[in-house]
Amino acid sequence: MVWFGWGGMFLGIGFFVVLILLIIPLGGTIWWGPYRIPGSETPLDILKKRYAKGEISKDDFERMKKDIQD
Repeated sequence: MVWFGWGGMFLGIGFFVVLILLIIPLGGTIWWGPYRIPGSETPLDILKKRYAKGEISKDDFERMKKDIQD
């Protein structure tokens, strides 16, 4: 800090703020899975609705479901 003075102090603080802002979302993804917006549908939910409406056959549903889960 002797060489940079106040600028070095603010640079150090800024570095840790950015580091924390990056760790929080990454940590949440690692421990709790990818972030989902509440009320949003997963691909499997959409597939189930399409099958329930009769838009796709049982064979198509099973094939697509397997593709999603792989």
